[in-house]
Amino acid sequence: MSKQRNKKLKIPQGQMFTKRKFLSFSMEKQHKKCAELLLAIYKDKIAFQPIEGMLAHYHELQEWMQREDKLSSDAKEIANRYHYHLKLANRKVREHHLLPSIRQGDRAQGEKIWPISIYLDSLRSAHNVGSIIRTTEAFALGAIYFSEHTPYINNLQVQNASMGTFQWIECHPSCKVTDLPRPLIVMETSPQATSLYNFIFPEVFTLALGNEEYGCSDEVLRVADHLIEIPLRGRKNSLNVANAFAITASEIYRQKKEDHGQKST
Repeated sequence: MSKQRNKKLKIPQGQMFTKRKFLSFSMEKQHKKCAELLLAIYKDKIAFQPIEGMLAHYHELQEWMQREDKLSSDAKEIANRYHYHLKLANRKVREHHLLPSIRQGDRAQGEKIWPISIYLDSLRSAHNVGSIIRTTEAFALGAIYFSEHTPYINNLQVQNASMGTFQWIECHPSCKVTDLPRPLIVMETSPQATSLYNFIFPEVFTLALGNEEYGCSDEVLRVADHLIEIPLRGRKNSLNVANAFAITASEIYRQKKEDHGQKST
Protein backbone atom coordinates (compact mmCIF):
# COMPACT_ATOMS: atom_id res chain seq x y z
CA MET A 1 0.00 0.00 0.00
CA SER A 2 1.70 3.19 -1.19
CA LYS A 3 2.70 6.15 0.95
CA GLN A 4 0.84 8.36 -1.56
CA ARG A 5 -2.44 6.56 -0.85
CA ASN A 6 -1.70 6.67 2.89
CA LYS A 7 -1.26 10.44 2.70
CA LYS A 8 -4.35 10.89 0.53
CA LEU A 9 -6.56 9.01 3.00
CA LYS A 10 -4.95 10.82 5.96
CA ILE A 11 -4.10 7.62 7.82
CA PRO A 12 -1.44 7.91 10.55
CA GLN A 13 1.93 6.34 9.82
CA GLY A 14 2.15 2.75 11.04
CA GLN A 15 -1.60 2.15 10.91
CA MET A 16 -2.04 1.30 7.24
CA PHE A 17 -1.16 -2.17 5.98
CA THR A 18 -1.12 -4.29 2.87
CA LYS A 19 -3.23 -7.43 3.03
CA ARG A 20 -0.13 -9.62 3.02
CA LYS A 21 1.48 -7.69 5.88
CA PHE A 22 -1.67 -7.57 8.00
CA LEU A 23 -2.44 -11.28 7.63
CA SER A 24 1.13 -12.13 8.65
CA PHE A 25 0.30 -10.88 12.15
CA SER A 26 -1.08 -13.18 14.84
CA MET A 27 -4.81 -12.88 15.50
CA GLU A 28 -4.13 -11.00 18.74
CA LYS A 29 -1.89 -8.52 16.95
CA GLN A 30 -4.50 -8.02 14.22
CA HIS A 31 -7.03 -7.02 16.88
CA LYS A 32 -4.44 -4.78 18.53
CA LYS A 33 -3.81 -2.97 15.24
CA CYS A 34 -7.55 -2.59 14.69
CA ALA A 35 -7.89 -1.05 18.15
CA GLU A 36 -5.03 1.38 17.45
CA LEU A 37 -6.67 2.46 14.20
CA LEU A 38 -10.04 2.92 15.92
CA LEU A 39 -8.37 5.05 18.59
CA ALA A 40 -7.08 7.38 15.86
CA ILE A 41 -10.52 7.41 14.22
CA TYR A 42 -12.22 8.23 17.53
CA LYS A 43 -9.86 11.08 18.36
CA ASP A 44 -10.35 12.65 14.93
CA LYS A 45 -14.11 12.14 15.21
CA ILE A 46 -14.46 14.11 18.44
CA ALA A 47 -12.08 16.76 17.08
CA PHE A 48 -14.40 17.17 14.06
CA GLN A 49 -11.73 15.97 11.63
CA PRO A 50 -12.50 13.80 8.58
CA ILE A 51 -12.44 10.07 9.31
CA GLU A 52 -13.67 8.58 6.04
CA GLY A 53 -10.27 7.36 4.85
CA MET A 54 -9.36 5.67 8.12
CA LEU A 55 -12.84 4.17 8.45
CA ALA A 56 -12.58 2.73 4.94
CA HIS A 57 -9.24 1.12 5.81
CA TYR A 58 -10.71 -0.30 9.02
CA HIS A 59 -13.47 -1.96 6.95
CA GLU A 60 -10.75 -3.30 4.67
CA LEU A 61 -8.99 -4.87 7.65
CA GLN A 62 -12.28 -6.42 8.76
CA GLU A 63 -12.81 -7.98 5.34
CA TRP A 64 -9.34 -9.53 5.50
CA MET A 65 -10.23 -10.94 8.92
CA GLN A 66 -13.44 -12.30 7.31
CA ARG A 67 -15.64 -10.12 9.49
CA GLU A 68 -18.51 -8.57 7.60
CA ASP A 69 -20.02 -6.30 10.27
CA LYS A 70 -19.78 -2.68 9.14
CA LEU A 71 -19.04 0.14 11.54
CA SER A 72 -20.88 3.45 11.38
CA SER A 73 -19.27 6.81 12.13
CA ASP A 74 -21.13 7.10 15.45
CA ALA A 75 -18.66 7.88 18.26
CA LYS A 76 -20.23 5.45 20.72
CA GLU A 77 -20.15 2.61 18.20
CA ILE A 78 -16.50 3.36 17.46
CA ALA A 79 -15.72 3.33 21.20
CA ASN A 80 -17.52 0.01 21.71
CA ARG A 81 -15.69 -1.57 18.77
CA TYR A 82 -12.36 -0.26 20.11
CA HIS A 83 -12.89 -2.04 23.44
CA TYR A 84 -14.08 -5.16 21.59
CA HIS A 85 -10.75 -5.36 19.76
CA LEU A 86 -8.76 -4.62 22.94
CA LYS A 87 -10.46 -7.56 24.63
CA LEU A 88 -9.69 -9.93 21.76
CA ALA A 89 -6.11 -8.66 21.73
CA ASN A 90 -5.89 -9.79 25.37
CA ARG A 91 -5.07 -6.25 26.43
CA LYS A 92 -6.07 -5.42 29.99
CA VAL A 93 -7.97 -2.14 30.05
CA ARG A 94 -5.96 0.42 32.00
CA GLU A 95 -7.27 3.91 32.66
CA HIS A 96 -5.03 5.35 29.95
CA HIS A 97 -6.74 2.96 27.48
CA LEU A 98 -10.06 4.69 28.09
CA LEU A 99 -11.14 7.01 25.31
CA PRO A 100 -11.47 10.75 25.93
CA SER A 101 -15.03 11.83 26.63
CA ILE A 102 -16.82 13.86 24.00
CA ARG A 103 -18.18 16.04 26.81
CA GLN A 104 -15.02 16.15 28.87
CA GLY A 105 -15.06 19.95 29.12
CA ASP A 106 -11.28 20.31 29.39
CA ARG A 107 -10.15 23.93 29.36
CA ALA A 108 -7.16 25.54 27.70
CA GLN A 109 -6.31 27.19 31.02
CA GLY A 110 -7.33 26.28 34.58
CA GLU A 111 -8.18 28.68 37.39
CA LYS A 112 -5.53 30.43 39.48
CA ILE A 113 -3.44 27.90 41.40
CA TRP A 114 -3.76 28.07 45.19
CA PRO A 115 -0.56 28.38 47.30
CA ILE A 116 -0.80 24.82 48.59
CA SER A 117 1.96 22.21 48.51
CA ILE A 118 1.63 18.42 48.54
CA TYR A 119 4.43 16.25 49.95
CA LEU A 120 4.61 12.58 48.96
CA ASP A 121 6.42 10.76 51.76
CA SER A 122 7.94 7.52 50.39
CA LEU A 123 4.92 6.42 48.34
CA ARG A 124 5.61 3.16 46.47
CA SER A 125 2.82 2.91 43.92
CA ALA A 126 3.36 4.79 40.66
CA HIS A 127 -0.38 4.50 40.01
CA ASN A 128 -1.17 6.23 43.31
CA VAL A 129 1.33 8.97 42.55
CA GLY A 130 -0.19 9.55 39.11
CA SER A 131 -3.69 9.65 40.56
CA ILE A 132 -2.59 12.22 43.17
CA ILE A 133 -1.04 14.37 40.44
CA ARG A 134 -4.29 14.21 38.48
CA THR A 135 -6.34 15.27 41.51
CA THR A 136 -3.89 18.07 42.35
CA GLU A 137 -4.25 19.46 38.83
CA ALA A 138 -8.02 19.04 38.81
CA PHE A 139 -8.37 21.22 41.92
CA ALA A 140 -5.46 23.54 40.96
CA LEU A 141 -3.91 22.99 44.38
CA GLY A 142 -0.29 23.90 43.65
CA ALA A 143 3.13 22.21 43.70
CA ILE A 144 4.02 18.62 44.56
CA TYR A 145 7.19 17.74 46.46
CA PHE A 146 8.54 14.19 46.14
CA SER A 147 10.59 12.36 48.73
CA GLU A 148 13.68 10.54 47.51
CA HIS A 149 12.00 7.12 47.18
CA THR A 150 8.69 8.23 45.64
CA PRO A 151 8.28 7.49 41.89
CA TYR A 152 8.81 10.75 39.99
CA ILE A 153 7.15 12.16 36.87
CA ASN A 154 9.79 10.58 34.60
CA ASN A 155 8.16 7.23 35.45
CA LEU A 156 5.93 6.06 32.59
CA GLN A 157 3.32 4.56 34.95
CA VAL A 158 3.11 7.87 36.80
CA GLN A 159 2.61 9.70 33.52
CA ASN A 160 -0.11 7.31 32.35
CA ALA A 161 -2.00 7.32 35.67
CA SER A 162 -1.90 11.12 35.74
CA MET A 163 -3.63 11.16 32.33
CA GLY A 164 -1.01 13.62 31.11
CA THR A 165 -1.58 16.19 33.87
CA PHE A 166 2.01 15.79 35.14
CA GLN A 167 2.94 18.29 32.40
CA TRP A 168 0.94 21.05 34.10
CA ILE A 169 2.05 20.57 37.70
CA GLU A 170 5.09 22.14 39.35
CA CYS A 171 7.05 19.17 40.69
CA HIS A 172 10.16 18.98 42.88
CA PRO A 173 12.15 15.70 43.20
CA SER A 174 14.04 14.40 46.24
CA CYS A 175 12.88 17.10 48.65
CA LYS A 176 13.83 17.40 52.30
CA VAL A 177 11.07 17.80 54.88
CA THR A 178 12.83 20.87 56.32
CA ASP A 179 12.49 22.66 52.97
CA LEU A 180 8.69 22.36 52.80
CA PRO A 181 6.41 25.41 53.19
CA ARG A 182 4.83 25.57 56.65
CA PRO A 183 2.61 24.78 58.41
CA LEU A 184 3.01 21.07 57.73
CA ILE A 185 -0.33 19.24 57.88
CA VAL A 186 -0.03 15.45 57.92
CA MET A 187 -2.74 12.97 56.95
CA GLU A 188 -2.38 10.24 59.55
CA THR A 189 -4.72 7.85 61.34
CA SER A 190 -4.01 8.67 64.98
CA PRO A 191 -5.83 9.31 68.29
CA GLN A 192 -4.23 12.77 68.18
CA ALA A 193 -5.55 13.58 64.71
CA THR A 194 -8.32 16.11 64.09
CA SER A 195 -11.23 15.13 61.85
CA LEU A 196 -10.85 16.50 58.34
CA TYR A 197 -14.28 18.10 58.68
CA ASN A 198 -13.39 19.91 61.92
CA PHE A 199 -10.09 21.28 60.63
CA ILE A 200 -9.80 24.74 59.11
CA PHE A 201 -7.10 24.88 56.46
CA PRO A 202 -4.88 27.99 56.43
CA GLU A 203 -4.23 30.04 53.32
CA VAL A 204 -0.76 28.55 52.74
CA PHE A 205 0.38 25.09 53.87
CA THR A 206 1.90 21.75 52.94
CA LEU A 207 -0.19 18.57 53.08
CA ALA A 208 1.88 15.41 53.63
CA LEU A 209 0.70 12.01 52.40
CA GLY A 210 2.34 8.87 53.72
CA ASN A 211 3.44 5.47 52.49
CA GLU A 212 0.70 2.97 51.53
CA GLU A 213 1.88 0.47 54.17
CA TYR A 214 2.90 2.42 57.26
CA GLY A 215 1.81 6.02 56.70
CA CYS A 216 4.10 8.99 57.19
CA SER A 217 7.68 8.54 58.32
CA ASP A 218 8.86 9.38 61.83
CA GLU A 219 10.87 12.21 60.32
CA VAL A 220 7.70 13.85 59.01
CA LEU A 221 5.64 13.15 62.13
CA ARG A 222 8.30 14.74 64.36
CA VAL A 223 8.00 18.09 62.59
CA ALA A 224 4.25 18.00 61.85
CA ASP A 225 2.26 21.05 62.90
CA HIS A 226 -1.12 19.31 62.60
CA LEU A 227 -2.45 15.77 62.14
CA ILE A 228 -5.74 15.24 60.33
CA GLU A 229 -7.72 12.12 59.42
CA ILE A 230 -10.86 11.19 57.53
CA PRO A 231 -13.51 9.80 59.90
CA LEU A 232 -14.63 6.33 58.81
CA ARG A 233 -17.51 4.09 59.89
CA GLY A 234 -16.62 0.66 58.50
CA ARG A 235 -14.40 -2.11 59.84
CA LYS A 236 -11.36 -1.09 57.82
CA ASN A 237 -9.77 1.95 59.42
CA SER A 238 -7.93 3.20 56.34
CA LEU A 239 -8.34 4.27 52.73
CA ASN A 240 -6.14 4.06 49.67
CA VAL A 241 -3.84 7.09 49.83
CA ALA A 242 -4.96 8.46 46.45
CA ASN A 243 -8.63 8.10 47.42
CA ALA A 244 -8.01 9.76 50.78
CA PHE A 245 -6.26 12.63 49.05
CA ALA A 246 -9.17 13.12 46.63
CA ILE A 247 -11.58 13.40 49.57
CA THR A 248 -9.27 15.87 51.31
CA ALA A 249 -8.77 17.92 48.14
CA SER A 250 -12.54 18.23 47.80
CA GLU A 251 -12.81 19.53 51.38
CA ILE A 252 -10.00 22.02 50.77
CA TYR A 253 -11.85 23.21 47.67
CA ARG A 254 -15.09 23.61 49.62
CA GLN A 255 -13.43 25.68 52.33
CA LYS A 256 -11.53 27.86 49.87
CA LYS A 257 -14.64 28.60 47.85
CA GLU A 258 -16.58 29.52 50.98
CA ASP A 259 -13.73 31.77 52.15
CA HIS A 260 -13.90 33.62 48.85
CA GLY A 261 -17.68 33.93 48.96
CA GLN A 262 -18.37 31.40 46.22
CA LYS A 263 -20.68 28.42 46.42
CA SER A 264 -19.10 25.08 45.59
CA THR A 265 -21.11 23.11 43.06
